[in-house]
Amino acid sequence: MLFSLIIPVYNRPDEVDELLESLSHSTYNEIFEIVIIEDGSTLPCKDVAKKYGDRLDISYYFKENSGPGDSRNYGMTKARGDYFIIFDSDCIIPATYLNEVENALKQNYVDCFGGPDKALDSFSDIQKAINFAMTSFLTTGGIRGGSEKIDKFQPRSFNMGLSRKAFEASKGFGNIHPGEDPDLSIRLWNLGFETKLFPKAYVYHKRRIDWDKFSVQVNKFGKARPILNSWYPQYNKLTFFFPSVFIIGFFTSSVLLVFNFDKLLQLYFVYFLVLFLVSSFQNKSFKIGYLSLIAVWKQFYGYGTGFLESFIKIIILKQKPQEAFPELFFKK
Repeated sequence: MLFSLIIPVYNRPDEVDELLESLSHSTYNEIFEIVIIEDGSTLPCKDVAKKYGDRLDISYYFKENSGPGDSRNYGMTKARGDYFIIFDSDCIIPATYLNEVENALKQNYVDCFGGPDKALDSFSDIQKAINFAMTSFLTTGGIRGGSEKIDKFQPRSFNMGLSRKAFEASKGFGNIHPGEDPDLSIRLWNLGFETKLFPKAYVYHKRRIDWDKFSVQVNKFGKARPILNSWYPQYNKLTFFFPSVFIIGFFTSSVLLVFNFDKLLQLYFVYFLVLFLVSSFQNKSFKIGYLSLIAVWKQFYGYGTGFLESFIKIIILKQKPQEAFPELFFKK
């Protein structure tokens, strides 16, 4: 089986350098190719790709900007392999990653898989805090993982595998972003393909964002979910509403203080205390524990308010998604 690693990139040559450097240390003994798709960048990474040409089998393509989903599709049409592995440019790949993927596919072949993400010690404190918010069992990361069975997992496109057969049948990613990865997973299910979580096939995801960018990102995640629910109502889940309920509950508890009722607010205090302690223990840092509280709040607030806005516009008012939220759709 020939693996083709599909990497879309937009103005991130330094990230591509780190990613390719990590892949150059792969312990995988079989041939694999790397397909880099420059999505209309003004800071191209072509010279970075050339730097690794003597160590890695790299193909480089430049195209007009059309978004990550369309760029991944473009890369898969150019790739030689029969199984595609998709990474974001801000990932660092463990040396044994491809070995883990090959072993998992041999044990239980599946046409689409997803893997988890972790943080390296070299990541900034804010990156570690955001990683905690996005992956912890105490947050929406845990809710997402707990609400999806391992064999009914919706892979995320920063660490995702897709067979050529599944790509050709599904036509790949749609033009919504974010939300293109769960959209693809559901379409694959409807076509009879299976998806699965490969727990050992993890990557180190740098999440190259500051607080403001993180807030914008999770807000878009929240806006995308009711759109997906309107397209695929059979896959709607109550857990998708949790961040919105969390935010409404928090502000309600603050109002109830006027009436000397503080029990609900005490529950929030206990929850954030547990977050602080767990993150501090996992990251061996009280500072990261504190920053994790900021990350989790921004995660819930951004996602929750985005979800509410989208729920009202898409589900209640029946607006067309492309008209209600044009910023979530790339023009092809």
